[in-house]
Amino acid sequence: MLDEEIADLRNRMVDEQIAGRGIHDLAVIAAMREVPRHAFVPEHLRNDAYEDAPLPIGAGQTISQPYIVALMLEAARVGPADRLLEVGSGSGYATAVASRISARVHAIERVDSLCEEARERLVALGYADRVELRCGDGSTGWPEAAPFDAIVVSAGAPAAPEALKSQLAEGGRLVLPVGADAHSQRLVCITRRDATTFTEEALCAVRFVPLIGAQAWPDRAACERQGD
Repeated sequence: MLDEEIADLRNRMVDEQIAGRGIHDLAVIAAMREVPRHAFVPEHLRNDAYEDAPLPIGAGQTISQPYIVALMLEAARVGPADRLLEVGSGSGYATAVASRISARVHAIERVDSLCEEARERLVALGYADRVELRCGDGSTGWPEAAPFDAIVVSAGAPAAPEALKSQLAEGGRLVLPVGADAHSQRLVCITRRDATTFTEEALCAVRFVPLIGAQAWPDRAACERQGD
């Protein structure tokens, strides 16, 4: 496709799927008009990049549908002076969007191959200036970089990891999918009111890949290897 056609598809995506479905945060809307989602999906899926759907990116992982990316960032109330932790960077799309609306993004991706590809992609596209990305267990957060004004988790956990809650600044927001089913959850926003008090708001039903880690779902493949 020509650049003009891609820009038209991206603007239509924002008009119909983002603003048209009730997202009002102007910074989020502007960032999603800027960041080329087609550059964050496999080559053979680029014609589908601006559809309102998640897409596979390899290693059993997906890139979230555009509306959900926008909804999570809006719910996290990310501001231009905020420091944000993103858990589950995947191909780096939401990382790039978040980098346009915050002061600094610390992003974690568990799958090494996806992490390295996302790092190269963010550098090549010019989105690495406000991003620090590392490979590892996102369920335990990034304690040495805490506290964070906002934390966004792009994978479903059985409950909000205590490590992530503890790394919120007072007034900070944690947006993540939680649920007893590893493949079906509800999206919630948890706000830290003070050192020991948290409040929770339910947003909507969602379906994310499971968050694997010490404070989330176990790595079944690793467990099976240990049992051999």
